[in-house]
Amino acid sequence: MLLLNLPNKITLARIFLTIVIIFLCLFPFYLVNINFPQYNVRGVIVDSKYVIAGILFVIASISDFIDGKIARSRGLVTDTGKMLDAIADKVLVNSVLVIFASNGFIHPIIAVIYIFRDEVVNALRMHAAKGGIIVPAGVSGKIKTFAMMTGLSLMFFYNLPFELINIHVDDFLIYFATIMSVASGIEYYREIMKKKTM
Repeated sequence: MLLLNLPNKITLARIFLTIVIIFLCLFPFYLVNINFPQYNVRGVIVDSKYVIAGILFVIASISDFIDGKIARSRGLVTDTGKMLDAIADKVLVNSVLVIFASNGFIHPIIAVIYIFRDEVVNALRMHAAKGGIIVPAGVSGKIKTFAMMTGLSLMFFYNLPFELINIHVDDFLIYFATIMSVASGIEYYREIMKKKTM
């Protein structure tokens, strides 16, 4: 049975928000005669559907920091919470990466590298856990997560206001996060090897 303390409930809410975001981005609303209004922001055509999804994504991203902070400050860290948090993070970011790649907003290689790295790290984590080795998230992993969530948030909002001055902050952050994901994966592997030799 799941231990649904406050942090776990926030994490589950993040998973629910992810499902809503996926629905908003992928459902063919035109088939049911629903059309989201579009706006011209100084030459940038903004689809309100993505803005709504972006607001939900920002809320979900913020909840990722809130649930962990509450869990640590109140002594509510549980194995269930750790599991749910890892699932929620990957479902949120990886789903959006696949959606943006399929819509041509980002190059597919970004999604491939990022998701491939997650799968490798998950396999390493499970293998290490069997030997009683626990490696917490490193600094590069936290930087990667923050950069990716910020970059994807900006992409939902068409990189505004930076798009008005032709500075592609969203692309930069997403590419940077992808590079950091590889770096954090290497860091994670090295930490496991270091603990195995101790």
